[in-house]
Amino acid sequence: MNIKSCISRGILVTVLAAASLLLTGCVDQHPEGTKTTTQTETVESMLEITDPVEKQAVEVAKAKVRSMEGSPKIVATSPAVADICDKLELDLVGVCSSSISTIPERYKAVTTVGTAMSPDMEIVASLKPDWILSPISLQSDLEPKYENIGVDWAFLNLRSVQGMYRSIQELGEIFDREEQAGTLVKEFRDFYEEYKKKNEGKDHPKVLILMGLPGSYIIATENSYVGSLVALAGGENVYTDTDQEFLTVNTEDMKTKEPDIILRAAHALPDQVVEMFNEDFKTNDIWKHFDAVKNGRVYDLTYENFGMSATFRYPKALDELQPILYPESDEDLEKAKKNSENAQKNAEKSNATQKYEDAQKSGTSGKTAAEDSQKTTEKEK
Repeated sequence: MNIKSCISRGILVTVLAAASLLLTGCVDQHPEGTKTTTQTETVESMLEITDPVEKQAVEVAKAKVRSMEGSPKIVATSPAVADICDKLELDLVGVCSSSISTIPERYKAVTTVGTAMSPDMEIVASLKPDWILSPISLQSDLEPKYENIGVDWAFLNLRSVQGMYRSIQELGEIFDREEQAGTLVKEFRDFYEEYKKKNEGKDHPKVLILMGLPGSYIIATENSYVGSLVALAGGENVYTDTDQEFLTVNTEDMKTKEPDIILRAAHALPDQVVEMFNEDFKTNDIWKHFDAVKNGRVYDLTYENFGMSATFRYPKALDELQPILYPESDEDLEKAKKNSENAQKNAEKSNATQKYEDAQKSGTSGKTAAEDSQKTTEKEK
């Protein structure tokens, strides 16, 4: 988790100033994870926070929160971050709006501040937050905006399940929610100890992951959330030796990797993305030469389970991957195919494009989450 913390507005803590104000341990703590399958790691190595600068930054942030009069005013700018805050029983003064994700009931009366990728900074500033919490994937875009309004921030590492739980541990310590964080971490420990036995000793399939965006698609590496799920399940990503989350690669280069399986994930506007994928695989002649296509091993993933950020739906995501990566019978192959078909149908039914356009026209930012949701429902009717 990347944190900026101040003793008072504009007065930087020396240790953090020396570290460029950035806490990077949760991002780069386990770079070796991009070279080997995550299944070889223990829960302890996954969740251990070892960076001394990171630990110091957490202590500084914790001390600042403890010195405040009353509870800190927090804004969460993505659905995934809002879910974490909900699990930690943290109150918010501002929360994001979303056309495809449900904001926790706890925050229905909270002011919405715009979408995760483009929060309305005038509204954010008007809320006078003490902290803004966002996913680290958007740090380069959002950090300058947060600095401009002079507010403390923390960017959560939601590029993997492990990163999410390391961030949860740190948030628990900073905001006096260690008990809640401990409960969540235990749930993951118990889950993983059982899950890792499932695919021990099995051959790891080679996997190509396409992350679809409206109008284009990119390659998801193990440094992305979807890539980390495949690694957690024991799959071998055909694109390694990079510290990037996503790569832009032509189909000719993809063909040289000859993946056993092609996974297609949809981001932002899944209804558009599914249509785009279907059209490209139908009209781009090179796809028919891939062994994965010839063998019928191209699968669409459920967009609610495989987004840009780690969420508590990861057990469902891993369950969806199981018959895809390790089919042991005709029934497994049929299940994988059926799940893929359902993923496409759900994306088509999401009506995400229309919801997004309606939200842009109606300007729901600044309303409460409940009013935002109600307006979207009325539009659908």
